[in-house]
Amino acid sequence: MKRSTRLVCCLLVLSSLATLQSQEKVDLETTGRIRYEGFHNSKVMDYATGLMDSIGERLTGSPNMKRANEWTRDQLTAMGLSNSHLEPWGPFGRGWANQYVNVRMTSPDIVPLIAYPKAWTPGTNGVVQGKCVRVIVEDKKDFDKYKGKLAGMIVIAGTDADAKLITEPLSRRFSDDDLSKLADYQIAGEHPPTRFAEFAKRQQFTKDTNQFFADEKVLAVIDHSRPTSGGGTVFVLSGGSYKTGETTTVPQLTMALEHWTRIVRLLQQKKDVSLELNVTNTFYDDDPMQYDTIAEIPGTDKDKKDEVVMLGAHLDSWHTGTGATDNGAGTIVTMEAVRILKALDIKPRRTIRIGLWSGEEQGLLGSQSYVEHHFGSRPPMDDPSMKGMPTVNRREAGDVTVKQEQAKVSAYFNVDNGSGKIRGVFLQENEAVAPIFEAWMKPFNDLAMTTLTMRNVGGTDHVSFNSVGIPGFQFIQDPLEYETRTHHSNMDVYDRLQPEDLKQAAVIVASFVYDAAMRDQMLPRKPIEKGLPREPEKAEPEKN
Repeated sequence: MKRSTRLVCCLLVLSSLATLQSQEKVDLETTGRIRYEGFHNSKVMDYATGLMDSIGERLTGSPNMKRANEWTRDQLTAMGLSNSHLEPWGPFGRGWANQYVNVRMTSPDIVPLIAYPKAWTPGTNGVVQGKCVRVIVEDKKDFDKYKGKLAGMIVIAGTDADAKLITEPLSRRFSDDDLSKLADYQIAGEHPPTRFAEFAKRQQFTKDTNQFFADEKVLAVIDHSRPTSGGGTVFVLSGGSYKTGETTTVPQLTMALEHWTRIVRLLQQKKDVSLELNVTNTFYDDDPMQYDTIAEIPGTDKDKKDEVVMLGAHLDSWHTGTGATDNGAGTIVTMEAVRILKALDIKPRRTIRIGLWSGEEQGLLGSQSYVEHHFGSRPPMDDPSMKGMPTVNRREAGDVTVKQEQAKVSAYFNVDNGSGKIRGVFLQENEAVAPIFEAWMKPFNDLAMTTLTMRNVGGTDHVSFNSVGIPGFQFIQDPLEYETRTHHSNMDVYDRLQPEDLKQAAVIVASFVYDAAMRDQMLPRKPIEKGLPREPEKAEPEKN
């Protein structure tokens, strides 16, 4: 193609996009009012201290999760939202919380150590002491090496790791080059999704390993935080299943990398290492159900008030910090967004509904269950690990059957990428919304929101809505120190929140929700993804 021809084509595309933008109405007067309210009368950090400082961690099933559900419901009611309630889903399984942990070396030195219990593992039932033994289990074949040798021992588990010098900044913002690369679409075939069979295989290996340690009657199992961590930052998840009847019987902890490596070096030198552990964990079996917090600003247009624009974030967290950036930030941003709209006495044409989800960290369970109940579902799966579990996000389960309410939802906007300011939107391959969002985004170019990308992004609750054909979107946010310091760690606390960024995010979310609620038409949709063909089961080998 000649250069002049390419130039003409480029100009035609830009002209077409400009025409579409000019057709999209943007209420700049209300946008200005939203900006003023969000920047001058913000309550976002008030919500932050109420959620992170006064309540704290919010592991799904814990007493604190229940407190957070009730607190958010009451806050949304106090703002003036309607129908603020807790919507049950489940059964989930067992609740769990840690009340006390103390770990110290007693030989060859006496020193306190930084360690946290893994979720859904038992405590030690008082103070226990034991010698350490190094164990590396990467395959079930490794069990034979340790059989009969571990009773009464504290297992120092995990692959070898060194505390590397951290030479890169712990915190950063997206540069123009980063955003330019992010805007480039990546063809899905280059990044194949993880198959359910692989996930199930890893899950079964964890169960087998937990059972092996239980059968060997070990005192406890301690692994290390991830090798990229440092400075006492400990990244901790679960040590077993939350499902009734499946929880492990062996105490498990994750230790700061620098303390774990000292123990390993001493063991490599053939020195005896003894630890003293005192861990109090409690399981809760009084209520197998869990809850999402739901509230609304009712629509006022007689022809559109039964249509809905949704926004949301997950309210649950892991248990060692206070869940500030994951995802207290998203929770308080969406709460502040609806507060702004109520403070301005906005009368939306469509109903605006906020959802604060539980069970996200266990597989988007709360949002999946909500979507299944209201909007659509896939068939149940035969795999035993999926018994009673929502399958909306599992294409392996089959095709989606939509419900009547699904047709009434214009869009779902999700916030769950930490405390950084919003820089754009992942369009999830929904090309028809690009010129619409371009127009909505333009008033915020001065706040560094400039990027739309056709890329799909997964891992959080907008996926549940996309799975049943509802346009669901996740915002692009500056990474800051999300992956390096706070995400699932003991340092995910109030102090890591960035107030100015949160204000910017709340203003943009409020504006996007308002624009969607006032628009003449609902947002364009893309086709629902078909179910994947079932993988053929491997035939059992014939026995001689």
